[in-house]
Amino acid sequence: MTGQQPDHPDHPDHHDFKAAMGSLASGVSVVTCVNDGFDHAMTASAVMSVSLEPQLIAVGVARTARFWSAIHSQRHWAVSILGGAARDHASWLATSGRPLQGQLHRVPHSRGAHGVALIDEALAWIECETKQVVTAGDHDLFIAKVHSARLGPAQSGLVYWRSQYRHLGDPIPDPTA
Repeated sequence: MTGQQPDHPDHPDHHDFKAAMGSLASGVSVVTCVNDGFDHAMTASAVMSVSLEPQLIAVGVARTARFWSAIHSQRHWAVSILGGAARDHASWLATSGRPLQGQLHRVPHSRGAHGVALIDEALAWIECETKQVVTAGDHDLFIAKVHSARLGPAQSGLVYWRSQYRHLGDPIPDPTA
């Protein structure tokens, strides 16, 4: 039924809805936090800017995801907005069932002000603190105050579109130059 009007417009077919939303290109980020002495990480395409004053961002996390319990127990977390060079890291950190211990050993990273991992091959890094959690269907939206935002080196962007990672053209000039 893809491409046709649904029989029940108030409740589209699950596959059709997923395919339709897959047509919306989204940036690829890795969200990280530390819980019980372990780094937790999740590849995310549901990261958004919420407000400029105050500076707020949000990330959607499925309540069934292992990452949910980690971010739910921590105030501080970070977002690394990925460029094309980090495609393999995005794939690895999106793999279900990967070992929790040492999951960042193969991913070059540094530590932010609150000890949270920041992926080295990123376009930008945002460190934040949860201020509100909103239940939305089978996900929770973690809304956070931004403590710091830094740009990395200019490179091509990484997006997720129609179930595939894709690069966004040529690198753009450094906006701080």
